[in-house]
Amino acid sequence: MTLTPIKINTDEYPVEFRSILTNAKIYDSSCSAEAKVIFIDKDNGYFLKSAEKGALEREAAMTKYFHAKNLSAEVLCYISDKRDWLLTAKIHGADGTAVKRLEQPERLCDLFAETLVLLHSEDFSGCPVQNHTERYLDKAKQNKLADTFDKSNFPDSWGYTSTEEAWTVVESRGHLLKTNTLLHGDYCLPNIILNNWQFSGFIDLGCGGVGDCHVDIFWAIWSLYWNLHTHNYRKRFIDAYGRGKVEEDMLRVVAAVEVFL
Repeated sequence: MTLTPIKINTDEYPVEFRSILTNAKIYDSSCSAEAKVIFIDKDNGYFLKSAEKGALEREAAMTKYFHAKNLSAEVLCYISDKRDWLLTAKIHGADGTAVKRLEQPERLCDLFAETLVLLHSEDFSGCPVQNHTERYLDKAKQNKLADTFDKSNFPDSWGYTSTEEAWTVVESRGHLLKTNTLLHGDYCLPNIILNNWQFSGFIDLGCGGVGDCHVDIFWAIWSLYWNLHTHNYRKRFIDAYGRGKVEEDMLRVVAAVEVFL
């Protein structure tokens, strides 16, 4: 996680946050164009995310749900007005891309897999998003019809030769994706917080819900490749997660869907 010192005008923020922002050191920690995230270095620390109206509703709900299971940060405030605003407490520790983590890739890979096993064993009763798979496939279909997919974004380990090839897989095999596991939805190394090699919590839960375990497995393997710059940890991760629980064909189905997301 990169923190860049910035100065802000507190008058541009909702009144509910101004007392926290006043006399605090502020850092930009945004990692996408869709949302702005600032770290507020005050008290024990806060993260404030803003995005277009309605964009953070799912994340707020899923973060509250995960926090109730001691798996994520406390949601301190969610506001949906002209824009969405989500204030959360800081989780103690650093994310999985911290240098000292990447310097021990085998240990990191094993912990990454073990933590996912624990998440996928959680009871998902009361989860606010019970239909992740339905939403997942619907969004892919909408993007296919709107031609909004990115042909350059094929995951390197399951690349398709064309979007047409990928869509054929979605149409013929997408229905095989299950809805029986509590998912993070974007299970990447930057989204897991560790403290002294102990799991502290998950962040960025806007894609979470009850869906197919292969979605998280796919992104975990992709993240290990992306952050460690090698495919060498793919087999190790699957072995640590449980090879008998992983279907390679379903990973290719997920890869095909992701072409359109």
